[in-house]
Amino acid sequence: MPEESVPDIDVFLSGLLFFDLVFTGLEHPPAPGTEVWTGGMGSGPGGIANFAVALSRLGLRTSLAAAFGTDVYGRYCWDVLSRQENIDLSRSRRFPEWHSPVTVSLAYAGDRAMVTHGHPPPVPVAELAGCPPRSRATVAHIGLDTAEWVHTAHQAGSLVFADVGWDPSETWSATLLDQLACCHAFLPNDVEAMRYTRTDTPEAALARLADHVPVAVITRGAAGVLAVDGTTGETADIPALPVNVLDATGAGDVFGAGFVAATLTGWPLADRLRFAGLTASLSVQHFGGALAAPGWHEIAEWHARTRLPDYAFLDDVLPAETIAETSRRGPVTLGFGDDSWR
Repeated sequence: MPEESVPDIDVFLSGLLFFDLVFTGLEHPPAPGTEVWTGGMGSGPGGIANFAVALSRLGLRTSLAAAFGTDVYGRYCWDVLSRQENIDLSRSRRFPEWHSPVTVSLAYAGDRAMVTHGHPPPVPVAELAGCPPRSRATVAHIGLDTAEWVHTAHQAGSLVFADVGWDPSETWSATLLDQLACCHAFLPNDVEAMRYTRTDTPEAALARLADHVPVAVITRGAAGVLAVDGTTGETADIPALPVNVLDATGAGDVFGAGFVAATLTGWPLADRLRFAGLTASLSVQHFGGALAAPGWHEIAEWHARTRLPDYAFLDDVLPAETIAETSRRGPVTLGFGDDSWR
């Protein structure tokens, strides 16, 4: 690609942003009429911000279109994303008198349960995205009627990486799969994949998804990840790295960001999955979603410490000397030790 045609943005995202409040160290969820004390707590931007921060910390030029409130939660999230994480928010908007969505995440038993309060943004997310800027990749949340901006990004040559959320109606309409026609890759978890494809195993779901999208990836938590790349003929079944999970909030988004970064690097499918799994495994050992995402410094430290043969491909992207840290973990509690967001 000629230099003048290279997009100014590596990855463009648009979606709902939340303020996350995370409690960790729970042995079990609280029962009605009781109070449970927990050993850890963190807070930070969540939702689409998990993906955006993880991408930026991997050195990708990241642009986000999202709605922000002007309340304390929205101001904090805007400051963290723009000033600390160097994410372009030129297509995002702040809305007075709109309450920022807030999610409380309870981490226990190696997973998490969430409670969210929120109202629809004053302007639809699709309107914020508008005609998306040229980018090497696009991250989108697909639905039964995927927004026009996603199709526009695809037609402009951007690789569209799609995920999907839990269907609260639990109808799991199979027509959603028709929306994958504009996507390069689809990254659901095993439950979502089996429900939408009406199959009984992740392997059967993967085969069905491969009929709809060039690259299908199914995450299975501690069981690892399955994938097929129809553009190269590669298939892979990669085990998860064994780690002690402190907080799984946002781990799927961090995995997706790692997979996007590895795809743009041009690695084989197995290495793309290993890298994505590594970024997710490093994130779940810290509080929160977005602010738990690792940067290259942390990846380099892990690689130097473990030297696992399957991750030798990292030698090609990590210099022998210690990498200067390009991102820092933010305070784990809103405003703690830093009033710059006020």
